[in-house]
Amino acid sequence: MDFIILPLIIFLCRVVDVTMGTIRVIFVSKGYRVGAALLGFFEIFIWITVIGEIMSGANNIFCYLAYAAGFATGNYVGIFIENKLSIGLVVVRIITQKNSDELINFLRSENYGVTVLEATGSTGKVKIIFTIIKRKNLKSVVENINKFNPKAFYSVEDVRNVNEGVFPKKEFDFMKAKALTHKKEK
Repeated sequence: MDFIILPLIIFLCRVVDVTMGTIRVIFVSKGYRVGAALLGFFEIFIWITVIGEIMSGANNIFCYLAYAAGFATGNYVGIFIENKLSIGLVVVRIITQKNSDELINFLRSENYGVTVLEATGSTGKVKIIFTIIKRKNLKSVVENINKFNPKAFYSVEDVRNVNEGVFPKKEFDFMKAKALTHKKEK
């Protein structure tokens, strides 16, 4: 029975701890210190527990295979979750030769801050458009780049910090408003 149950437990624990590790690294790169520290604590706690089990059952090859498979699966799951969370901001840099007024007007109508530069590329005059957006809005922005300027060159980079700027208005959060109201009453 231990030849089946123990490897399964090791696999599942390894998936969880590597998933946490993947998200922890992303939190560190985004500057989320508390979240990274908490994830790190639980990640290492699970890891040390699993290593202890492997060392106590060192003659079971299935434990080693489960450990390796859990590592690979944990990386995949961690990246999948991180993509779904879409944490942080990105800068989208768009370079276009085509008239980009429609794209610029669209981005501004969606309340994105847009900076436009006139430049010269390898084949002539171009416009370089910069906008910093929430990562969760990236898919929509890219769809609209392709809609308005399908041949535009664009690149996307993570942004760690910004100071001021123009961003779409946040939806009203009733829980935060309630918390602020209670603070003011005290």
